[in-house]
Amino acid sequence: MASKRLFCTPCSVRAVGLALSFGFICLTAWAADDAWPTAGRDGANTRYAPQPDIDARNVARLKEVFRFSTGVQRGHEAAPIVAGGMMFVVTPFPNVVYGFALVPGGLSLRWKFDPAPKPASQGVACCDVVNRGAAYADGRVFFNTLAGQTVALDAASGRELWRAQLGDIAHGETITMAPLVAQGRVLVGNSGGELGVRGWIAALDAGSGRELWRAHSTGPDADVRIGPAFKPFFLIR
Repeated sequence: MASKRLFCTPCSVRAVGLALSFGFICLTAWAADDAWPTAGRDGANTRYAPQPDIDARNVARLKEVFRFSTGVQRGHEAAPIVAGGMMFVVTPFPNVVYGFALVPGGLSLRWKFDPAPKPASQGVACCDVVNRGAAYADGRVFFNTLAGQTVALDAASGRELWRAQLGDIAHGETITMAPLVAQGRVLVGNSGGELGVRGWIAALDAGSGRELWRAHSTGPDADVRIGPAFKPFFLIR
């Protein structure tokens, strides 16, 4: 069987110890190279990958074969995603994205992208300046910045394809979630409820970044996109 890999990152690591502690490690294991293209692995967000070659008899033989430091000493909550023979990682603010090629024996850094989000966004985030990951679809990597932007990159080169400003940090809005991609749409929601922000979810065209629609969590029917088919409850007989 060909050599496969299992990837992991520290979760919610705080600023203690050396910067090396905030990298991610690669363990030899069984996993298809394109098995984890979103933060939740699949559209159902199962966050589960079958590992038939790992069991109670051999799990102790897992070993680290690669380590990389992001240099960011804040909470890391973005699991790596893997697709098309590459692995992609998003850091906490300043939300730098790294693209690694999967090569025998470990990884090879192919590109680095710095979106340069507004530093003031750090003062708006309620619960650390985290980022919860990226999503891959059709040769593109999609991710959000703390400053309320959604960005699409070419997965092979790291070149920026488009950028959409969705939130306004002057109103307390930030974005920490991982995007969801389905049927050519990139779905993004805001953060900031602790600061009195009105919640919303927006759909962007995956090819251009154009906003197609936005629905709020509160307000008039038109704002929350309630139509005649909406049923607030079901009658149980």
